Amino acid sequence: MTNSFENTKHKKLQLYRAFPKVMRCMTNTPVVVREGATVYATGTHAKVEDGQLLELLMASVGYCTEVEEDLIDAVTGLSGSGPAYAFTAVDALADGGVKMGLPRRLAVRLGAQALLGAAKMLLDSDQHPGQLKDNVCSPGGATIHALHVMESGGFRSLLINAVEASCVRTRELQFLADQEKISSAAIKKTTLDQVLQQPGLIPEGVGVKSHGISMFHSSKPRTRKK
Repeated sequence: MTNSFENTKHKKLQLYRAFPKVMRCMTNTPVVVREGATVYATGTHAKVEDGQLLELLMASVGYCTEVEEDLIDAVTGLSGSGPAYAFTAVDALADGGVKMGLPRRLAVRLGAQALLGAAKMLLDSDQHPGQLKDNVCSPGGATIHALHVMESGGFRSLLINAVEASCVRTRELQFLADQEKISSAAIKKTTLDQVLQQPGLIPEGVGVKSHGISMFHSSKPRTRKK
């Protein structure tokens, strides 16, 4: 059972079963490439083995862990909406590369690879992300000058505010759902359905990507611009 509308669904389930086993779960779109981030909280009547089964299933498509239920809205703001933040960051980085003369295709690939590599370094390390950042910044170098520009533009505050805004909106949607002010048509479309409609993603099974994004795996021969 997904995040925002759990309370309403729980009430409806009680009409059919007195003590329904409910687990509240929040995941994100990278589950389609088996790199998702999922958290869950077990309801009053769910047993330990129910949570273990869910964790086993979701761990097959990425990272999964149990949290207290009152943390799930915050998780929505961070990792639930997080892929959109990352895509926006890559898009902006690519724009910067294009501005400085890089071809768009290469700029997007380099930006995405930079985020992928940085994430892997962080997950494989015991170091704080701030320390890893410092390791890139040589005294008086290009990177520290770039970070100064980012800090001047409120980069950190923007990300913090984005997480907060997503979390607050999640709570608003929860309230509206509890009041039954959201139509069923507005919530019946699942995140996975929307993701699988994207070009280049053809489901052969849950969390399986059969073809890469066409931008990087095009079968068309390259032509040099004149």
